[in-house]
Amino acid sequence: MTLYYTLVFMLLVAEMTIFMLLIVPLPFTIRRRMFTFISENPVIAKLQYGLKITFIFILILFIDSVNRVYRVQVELAAATDNGKGSGTAAIMGHERLEVQARKFYSQRNMYLCGFTLFLSLILNRTYIMILEVLRLEEKIKQYEGTDKNTKQAEKLAMAGEPGEISRLKKELAKKDQDLENLKKQASGLHREYDSLTEKYAQTQEDGTPKKMK
Repeated sequence: MTLYYTLVFMLLVAEMTIFMLLIVPLPFTIRRRMFTFISENPVIAKLQYGLKITFIFILILFIDSVNRVYRVQVELAAATDNGKGSGTAAIMGHERLEVQARKFYSQRNMYLCGFTLFLSLILNRTYIMILEVLRLEEKIKQYEGTDKNTKQAEKLAMAGEPGEISRLKKELAKKDQDLENLKKQASGLHREYDSLTEKYAQTQEDGTPKKMK
């Protein structure tokens, strides 16, 4: 195996290891810290950029290996047809073994590059899905009040009870009391208005105003 295909194989093994680490069940806090570190670390960002360039070269190697497999297949088929037409085997001994070896190496390189590219797509999609799941879990914890930041905010609110929050509650209670007083005054005025309306109606019916007490 040549040097660049050896590097491709090492990259494939690294991808398999990373994939196993991604699917290992971990506590929510540890998983969130790990993915936060991966997302915000500038060194890992540069490494990801370098891997994108590397995958472009692997794609070129994959296309070349597919081309080699096709050419070996065509060569082997042509040699087999020539052997049948002449009545003798056109490829014998070490020549046939050489063609079979070239076919095997070409197919091996094609599978190696193909699986490396395919696993890179799976890793990228898995990483995005895990980030989305972590974001949704964090939102759920905030809504349920089980998140650490939410608990801290509640503690701060409780600690500030005698201060600003207490003053606001007193103002709210005062407004409620004023509103209740206004309702009572409005009710009294409404009853007085009804009483005056009835007395006025009686004076109109009798034709003479009555002495009002």
